[in-house]
Amino acid sequence: MIRALLLGAALALTGCAGKTCEPVTMDSHTERLLRDNDLMQARLLITSGPRDALELADALLVRIADQDPRGEVAFYRAVSLIRQRGALPDILALLEDAAEQRHPHALALLYKIHNEPYLAPRADRARALRYRQAYAELDVAKSGYPSFPRALMVVDQLVNPPRR
Repeated sequence: MIRALLLGAALALTGCAGKTCEPVTMDSHTERLLRDNDLMQARLLITSGPRDALELADALLVRIADQDPRGEVAFYRAVSLIRQRGALPDILALLEDAAEQRHPHALALLYKIHNEPYLAPRADRARALRYRQAYAELDVAKSGYPSFPRALMVVDQLVNPPRR
């Protein structure tokens, strides 16, 4: 038994002895594939996974946060926080980050929060209107897909999933 352990340790320690051990580098295509995979897995866990899977989704999102030019990571982190009943200031900060990057669903969710009010203690219709107008200026809104009512339906489904 001890002999097997010593042999295993010796093999593990000599893994790089016969060759140069350099860190594996990835090209930008591979990095993009891995980032897209992390984002896809996080989305699936947040939108249809059990509540205890949200911790893994958050870890995936944190891992790719600095590689996100479209605001998707901040948006899905906010949705995850909503599902975990996180603090409103943290949720709003993430949504504002995503809105600054012109993420359409972030703008729709900010509208919902301030118009209904949803999560917020009271409505702020003037602020809600600013988010609605910001949405109208997006290229996706000008093309008609998703329309603002459709974007609101999507965020409603994301933050209020059906009961199982």
